[in-house]
Amino acid sequence: MREPRLGDDVDDFCVRCKRIMNHAIVSVVNGEPAKVRCRTCHNDHDYRHEQAPPPKVDLRKQALFNEALKKINPAAAAEAEAVADVEIETDNLAPDLMLDEAVPGLDPELDADSAPAEEPAPEPAPRKAPVKAKPRGRKSAK
Repeated sequence: MREPRLGDDVDDFCVRCKRIMNHAIVSVVNGEPAKVRCRTCHNDHDYRHEQAPPPKVDLRKQALFNEALKKINPAAAAEAEAVADVEIETDNLAPDLMLDEAVPGLDPELDADSAPAEEPAPEPAPRKAPVKAKPRGRKSAK
């Protein structure tokens, strides 16, 4: 196979498109493409040899954090691992499943024993009549 030249087509992972797309070679170093330009979004980037970049979420960092947390506080470490392992989306749950205990004012039968009786709200004070604005304009020189 011949050496790649400027302007040749090559497939590479585009960091903007997040896909393997057609690219044009922009620069060549030691017979290998160094920089490429995506022919779809026209973004210039380093040649990645069709490899996607590693994910931003590094699981090793989380594992090291949990290990350090176990040394400091074992109970908190167990709780943090449980939260990290199980992610529940509360948006899809029914409202009655999301409530763990009675909320005052929500259901009078449930909170009659636990919540004190509410006092009636005071009546609002009577309003004053609106004040008329003074007319604006030039004062007459009489």
